[in-house]
Amino acid sequence: MRTEDFNYQLPEELIAQTPLEKRSESKLLVVNRNNKDLKHDRFTNILDYLDKDDVLVLNDTRVLPARLHGIKIETDAHIEVLLLNQYGNHLWEALVKPARRVKVGTVISFGDGELKVECTEVLEEGIRHFKLIYEGDLQDVLDRLGEMPLPPYIHEKLVDQERYQTVYSKVVGSAAAPTAGLHFTKELLEAIKAKGIYIEYLTLHVGLGTFRPVNVDDVKKHKMHSEFYHLPKETANNLNNARKNNRRIVAVGTTSVRTLETIYKKNGTFKEDSGFTDIFIYPGYKYEAIDALITNFHLPKSTLMMLVSAFASKDIIFNAYEEAIKHRYRFFSFGDSMLIR
Repeated sequence: MRTEDFNYQLPEELIAQTPLEKRSESKLLVVNRNNKDLKHDRFTNILDYLDKDDVLVLNDTRVLPARLHGIKIETDAHIEVLLLNQYGNHLWEALVKPARRVKVGTVISFGDGELKVECTEVLEEGIRHFKLIYEGDLQDVLDRLGEMPLPPYIHEKLVDQERYQTVYSKVVGSAAAPTAGLHFTKELLEAIKAKGIYIEYLTLHVGLGTFRPVNVDDVKKHKMHSEFYHLPKETANNLNNARKNNRRIVAVGTTSVRTLETIYKKNGTFKEDSGFTDIFIYPGYKYEAIDALITNFHLPKSTLMMLVSAFASKDIIFNAYEEAIKHRYRFFSFGDSMLIR
């Protein structure tokens, strides 16, 4: 299986640069895995495709405004630092540009010294380990100094930072948003509950892999990134009840999928669990944890294209993408949505 097999041509103008004024007004492409039918709709009508007693699983991670622009103290060079994962007290893994300017011992200052970071270890592909030096609460410091770490294909400035958060975001720790959830509004979630659909939450902090392409020809040789997850006991119990009573589990986003499949594969059931997952899902994988998936339109040759192709089939997904391009859907983080059922 070759990485090139998951490539497709996308007109650049279809890459969404800004969110829609109303979250739920995005287009929705409904894909039937059994008969291969496609239907065009709006996300505001997602209720029409959810049944009473379905279980909708959402990722409640919250994006850290962790892109920082600072000055290298020794030379006044401008350095960009993207905080990715905390691995100890005041210790963080980060992606740095330009990385060649940052060596062990390098100190970078942000906001007139309100925050300083000292490089403690140099890793490959622009990754560095830093010790953070600041006073007070780091979240408050980052709220003042940091920017939302928008993907590199978005070139427009984000006016309202909250538009790169889901309305149900809660647990701070992601380097990118779980974008399938951006289409939900509080009103839509209330309507979903009113229909008798269960809403459950888990946490997966989106990490470095979001910014890394697949750069090997053979898919199976790709080294998947690792991300922290947590599944609460209540969510696990309710998912097991759904399985027992043949009720559908509908995952919102590939992050929810990776968490649920990791835990189910590990335990043969759903159970309260925390840890790091590097699960890599591509065609040939047998899904066990979910019955339907709400997702966005993903980058060519990405692990996410492989994941959705494994859930439906490569032919069905590529046919759906061709249809979406034909009908001028918006792609990627701020783009339109797809329901695969």
